[in-house]
Amino acid sequence: MTYDIEDLRARTRAFIDDRVIPAEATIEAGGLDALRTVDALKKQAKAEGLWALGHPERLGGGGLPLYDFALINEIIGRSEFGQQAVGSITMQDAIMLDLHGTEQQRRDWLQPMVDGDIYPSVAMTEPEVAGSDPTRILTTARLEDGHWIINGHKWFTTGASGSAFTTVFAVTDPDASSPHRRISAIVVPKGTPGMEIVRVIKTMGSEQGDHCEMRFTDVRVPADHVLGERGAGFRIFQDRVGPGRIFHAMRWLGQAQRALELMIERAKTREAHGSPLSDKGEIRRYLAESAAEIQASRLLTLDAARRYDQDGHAGMEISLVKFYGARMLHNVIDRAIQVHGALGVSEDTPLASMYRHARYARIYDGPDEVHRMVVARGLLSGRTPWDKTVAK
Repeated sequence: MTYDIEDLRARTRAFIDDRVIPAEATIEAGGLDALRTVDALKKQAKAEGLWALGHPERLGGGGLPLYDFALINEIIGRSEFGQQAVGSITMQDAIMLDLHGTEQQRRDWLQPMVDGDIYPSVAMTEPEVAGSDPTRILTTARLEDGHWIINGHKWFTTGASGSAFTTVFAVTDPDASSPHRRISAIVVPKGTPGMEIVRVIKTMGSEQGDHCEMRFTDVRVPADHVLGERGAGFRIFQDRVGPGRIFHAMRWLGQAQRALELMIERAKTREAHGSPLSDKGEIRRYLAESAAEIQASRLLTLDAARRYDQDGHAGMEISLVKFYGARMLHNVIDRAIQVHGALGVSEDTPLASMYRHARYARIYDGPDEVHRMVVARGLLSGRTPWDKTVAK
């Protein structure tokens, strides 16, 4: 695909601001109108050449390297529903299947996913053990008569109620020499007997509820449904969440930038104590600090994307942007709410919803504490991320 990145950014900005953002209330309300609206937006994105820009070109995507896609995804992230509208919501799972799937798995699941015809889900987190340590999962899968028999309890399986398949991470080799070799990833199609959605967990930031608690009771799937090598589940999961953390950081930039724009507009148009808010020193500090944090996070994100494009190894850079970006997102939206006063906590602006989403950005795909630990451990062992930074 030959492209002009600035043209793509401009067209994406117009699509998100003029088409997706005006449709947010309809989508958030759910129901048939929401489904029809999303379908219409997907068709428009495809017609305008904005569909799946970060997916491989050979699969019908745009083929953008991660660095360039970061510049686009910042704009997509301006709306919580931007990813659905332009087909980037499945990128983590597409990368996982593209790297580790068999030809049959790729035909059955990967191509329809890139086309936007189906959605995936991943079952890793369990209520009985800490989600930040996937080596401790309790779900098991044993090989019997050419089939995997899966038993276990999962929760926060995002999107499972509407997914065509769930990739289940389960212990297949309990006696492996390393805890990182105990786990395998197994694809379980929708409707497989024994796979039960116990409930949809409503969380702050997801009013419609798309995080599922699931039980697997003697779930039986063919042996060839294992994804990649047996015992390689931990590495496969890291191959999924590594770039996924960069995707989150890209999207957060769009959310923060939108919050800053709302803050600026409010400061210029609202008067208090005889003058516009924009004249108050404290409000100006909010604006300046927000701009500085957004730009710092943007540069960290682009550096992580550049490193990933080079060789796929950007662990320290990804951890830096994961915890810094999540904190930045919270800070900027929090200031925007403060500048809006009571209006900011109402549903008359998107800020209240954005704030709820921002809070658990500090938890999913690894809590802040774990990512700070990764960075500190690297520093103590003599590694520094800036030593590897190179010009594009």
